[in-house]
Amino acid sequence: MTELEGQMTEASPSQPGDIRFHVFGRTDVGRIREHNEDSYIIANLTEKTCGTEDQNHLHVVGPHGSLLAVCDGMGGAAAGEVASALAVSIIYEKLAEGAPPTDHDELARRMVRAIETAGLRIYSEAKLDRHHRGMGTTATVAVMLDSFLFLGQVGDSRAYILRNQHLVQVTSDQSLVNQLIKAGQLTEEEAENFEHNNIILQALGTADTVQVDLTFVPLRQGDVLLMCSDGLSSMVRYDDIRQTMLDHPDITEACQTLIEKANDAGGHDNITVVLARFEGEGLPEPADDDPRLEYTNYVLPENSTSERAMPGRRGAVKELDEPMIGSEVKDRFIDPSQPRASSSNNFNASPKNLDDEVVLPIENTPLWVLAALVIAVFGGLAFAAYYFVHRQ
Repeated sequence: MTELEGQMTEASPSQPGDIRFHVFGRTDVGRIREHNEDSYIIANLTEKTCGTEDQNHLHVVGPHGSLLAVCDGMGGAAAGEVASALAVSIIYEKLAEGAPPTDHDELARRMVRAIETAGLRIYSEAKLDRHHRGMGTTATVAVMLDSFLFLGQVGDSRAYILRNQHLVQVTSDQSLVNQLIKAGQLTEEEAENFEHNNIILQALGTADTVQVDLTFVPLRQGDVLLMCSDGLSSMVRYDDIRQTMLDHPDITEACQTLIEKANDAGGHDNITVVLARFEGEGLPEPADDDPRLEYTNYVLPENSTSERAMPGRRGAVKELDEPMIGSEVKDRFIDPSQPRASSSNNFNASPKNLDDEVVLPIENTPLWVLAALVIAVFGGLAFAAYYFVHRQ
């Protein structure tokens, strides 16, 4: 038995009774942006109902499970709104259809397939409509079945779990800054002021395939799930987020306070927050011998099959490939107003708003090459600007 299988076995004792959670979500345009390109969904997949904003909902987890998702769109004008709204709609439709999943593997496959389908649909829509060229969206998706929470992620929206006063990020940002931290080229402190922290490695809609990062959490009574776009996580420090959640056990108050704090810090981006507090006799109580709460990959068996391939999730944990900057990418660094080239290796920045997240294509290129090219390109731009000014 693998360590992962052992963890699943130990964390899934037979528990009588219901599993319930109170959930509240809200999205806010922030202080700078003209459009809100974020979308979120709160859905009971068994009853096939979706929650609405500004209502605290009580969900009883049924055989189909329950769905929570946060999507942060990009693409300028209304394109980001279109991408994120498409993503939550398609993911909900795919997960709500058919019979209930028979086991955790089937649920995980369905969730990955739903995210992949959403990405392909957004990509197709972007190719068909020139007004939506370059649109994309992050997607952080959570589905609960019995006492387990499964998470599928593309991009850098986040999910955290608060348990026993400890707040743990249970997703991993698919971003340039996070890759540099993992490679030891940036510290956590340096990353806070890193000027290229809007660069993400992939998004739904910017290519015809994506690598879905699949993780899971064995839930306990009293756990609180926080899902958010980077309009919160980039504006409010981790310690402040944690303390706010501790100071406001009512999830509605906590959600509203977190959004206020992001706006008070500048509100540079759209802000979306979804909070859920889990309870019920169907969940174990926290215990000293519980598996450590942390980011944990869920590995599908080698013989798992799907309608579409699931890159990087076949029997082994696989890190995202590191990004490559090609000639088209460097061109877009120099002039972000250029139209998208008709290539799959595009630099998918929004031509309307330079503060939007930037998506780099994923290829097998060493990380030091990426860092060197980023420094060279931006260094060259700075030198050219300096030379131009002093020539006048």
